[in-house]
Amino acid sequence: MKHSSSNSISSTQDQFGQKLAARLSQSTDALPHDISERLRAARMQALDRYKQVKTVTASALQSNGGAATLTFGEEDRGLWRWVASIAPLLALVAGLVVIQMLGNDNRAKELAEIDSAILTDDLPPAAYTDPGFAQFLKARRDPAQ
Repeated sequence: MKHSSSNSISSTQDQFGQKLAARLSQSTDALPHDISERLRAARMQALDRYKQVKTVTASALQSNGGAATLTFGEEDRGLWRWVASIAPLLALVAGLVVIQMLGNDNRAKELAEIDSAILTDDLPPAAYTDPGFAQFLKARRDPAQ
């Protein structure tokens, strides 16, 4: 259904373009020769570009059953298409690896800081594992006891 409506729009645009071109052609009789030649050359270039765009869009849109897919034509199949489809995946994997490495480095730095704080503290490291040490810390926090 949409295909026929796009054809009617395209034919309406073509008709409008033809009417506009005819109207502009009528007015060119009064123009000097060099200007009319430049306009004719510009019209020819515009028609060539229009034909190129029309063929490119026709080859780029393919209908498959009830779905339409946008393709880049037959010349784009090969190594570059494969690289373009794999590149985002490789970037994602590289990003995840970098995040993992930075996370490991940060964790190692935190552990090193804790270890150095324990080793340079006034208490011996064995005091931290003593069951009475936890009671001592609770008693210091709660002065009411």
